[in-house]
Amino acid sequence: MKLIGSKILKFLVLLSGISMLVVLSYNCHTEKINSENISEKYASLDSTVGYVGMQTCKECHSSIYETFIQTGMGKSFDVASQTKSAAKFGNHQLVYDKNLDFYYQPFWDRDSLRIMEFRMEGMDTVYKRIETVSYIVGSGHHTNSHIMNTEGYLNQMPMTFYTQKGQWDLPPGFENGGNSRFSRLIGLECMSCHNSYPKFTKGWEKKYEFVDNGIGCERCHGPGESHVKDKKMGKAVDVVTGIDYSIVNPAKLPISLQMDVCQRCHIQGNAVLNDGKSFLDFKPGMKLSDIMNVFMPVYKGREQEHIMASHVERLKLSKCFSVSIARSEQQATKTLTPYKNALTCITCHDPHVSVKQTGPEKFNAACKSCHSSEKDGLCSEKPEVLNLTNNNCISCHMPSSGATDIPHVSVHDHYIRIPVKEESISQLREFIGINCINNTSPTSISKGKAFIAYFEKFNFGKEVLDSAKKYFPDNTVSDIKKNFIYLVHIAFLEDNFNQVIKYVRTYENPMLLLNHASIDNSHAWTSYRIGDSFFQTGDLAQAMLYYKNAYELAPLHPDFANKYATSLAQNKRISEGKSLLEKTVLEYPKYPAAISNLGYLILLQDGDTSKAMQFYNRALELDPDYDQAILNKAGLYMYTGKKEKAKTLLIKYLERRPGHPKVTELLNKIESI
Repeated sequence: MKLIGSKILKFLVLLSGISMLVVLSYNCHTEKINSENISEKYASLDSTVGYVGMQTCKECHSSIYETFIQTGMGKSFDVASQTKSAAKFGNHQLVYDKNLDFYYQPFWDRDSLRIMEFRMEGMDTVYKRIETVSYIVGSGHHTNSHIMNTEGYLNQMPMTFYTQKGQWDLPPGFENGGNSRFSRLIGLECMSCHNSYPKFTKGWEKKYEFVDNGIGCERCHGPGESHVKDKKMGKAVDVVTGIDYSIVNPAKLPISLQMDVCQRCHIQGNAVLNDGKSFLDFKPGMKLSDIMNVFMPVYKGREQEHIMASHVERLKLSKCFSVSIARSEQQATKTLTPYKNALTCITCHDPHVSVKQTGPEKFNAACKSCHSSEKDGLCSEKPEVLNLTNNNCISCHMPSSGATDIPHVSVHDHYIRIPVKEESISQLREFIGINCINNTSPTSISKGKAFIAYFEKFNFGKEVLDSAKKYFPDNTVSDIKKNFIYLVHIAFLEDNFNQVIKYVRTYENPMLLLNHASIDNSHAWTSYRIGDSFFQTGDLAQAMLYYKNAYELAPLHPDFANKYATSLAQNKRISEGKSLLEKTVLEYPKYPAAISNLGYLILLQDGDTSKAMQFYNRALELDPDYDQAILNKAGLYMYTGKKEKAKTLLIKYLERRPGHPKVTELLNKIESI
């Protein structure tokens, strides 16, 4: 399904607890599995082999397809429709954000799902914005979240339906003052777990050309092009006694690689890509740590807390897991299906069948395969307690509880253990460090990048930047050149703009280093940070050069385009800046900053007060609290001799945002005239 015009952030709704793995069961174990040089065996790991799509797989595997599309993975992402939605609708489905003073209401307009944002003053509606939902994310087992598509830019919308409690609320991360309304752009990290791999426009990884409808077969089996070619040519493999190396069957992978298929998405945390890697690079059969390292913060006294998609991490804490793995590794011969001798995700989960269709007897059977009366006796719990739970092992040993990252949901904790009495937990959490949960030996660079991400993406305090500095020293010129990109990043986040410039001046011509366009836009971001540092210190000419470089490396990033355009104007190249903003607004017409700035440059170049006002109002229709548009509009009122209107506008804004320095300053100037 191609996007019309074209396309998503942390955190949408997470998948249900179904491990992303495909299992085929065999009785004959004849071919040994060797994890060494495995990439040389599987054709699907070759970089030249392409994806074919789930509909191609369906041609031969229709029965598997029909059950798989009913799973949490198969239903993870789809166009918004009444069939896809699990939500309740009606006049009383209102969500109120007390921090920003916005109400939200979902409703169907014929076949279109819409979300209305509005603000009240007394009984009057003083602001209203309605946007159309393009996609629904989440199977509906736990949640439905909602995505709007603006010319290929995908934004998460400020309403999520929590199905277990049957209620609407703000999405995870939008609560407690974090509501980004309709502006949260969804990048590849989110999309690559909640859906099949997308195609995005070269120039920025958050503008999409194509997104699929749900996680497909190849996310767990790898690209299928070679497999399809082989079958069409009549090449057959006896999969009962051997391995078909044209495509990955995760059930036949060594256990560590099999678990990596699952924990590519079911090991949520602070995912730090290795240098030169992207979220598109992992394929089944690879070591996940060759692509990324996933970190989690460690808090003293909060060892039992877990997040929504921590299934693999928690399972690995279980004695059941460690004992079974040790037993499996002691075997002299590795079997065709090594998971049969260990507790892995697919011991309990058939990824082709919805967990809703899997009865408790399947999970209990997995427990009893080791904990049988013949071996060590069954559960020692009192009979009356067992009767209350219908002898369900999971209810006690994998209890349901809330996740720390997603409100209103309950998920089974995959840390299998003897039940312990809950102890009171202090409200104060003591942060004691970070732990890499998919690699026992992450690199220093990976650790340093993890600490940077904790500040930038997870709202930790600046103390984590001090931790990052330990991994990126700047004691010598050699250190600075080795760690240049990371040092610039840290200093920029500290608002230490002079330090950024000091690092830049280590090089005679640093621009020559920042010339690589990539999926993560590392060089573009570094150029942007340097440009902003020069701007903050008053060097507008140098700022423009680095903004330009950022823009040329990632021309579809709206922030890069906006900053470059405004810097052109500040360097008396108003016409060029105006043309660039016109292009930017055309590309992404719901970006208030570019719209407001375009109005300002229209006023500067053309003196067209009417058209400038149209753009200011257009920006405020998208964000009634956008301060720069308020300032520009008040300035235009003054320019056209409407002093009282300017005062009223600024006073009204300050009632909602008291003490805003720039607005207060302008109001004082107006009142002194």
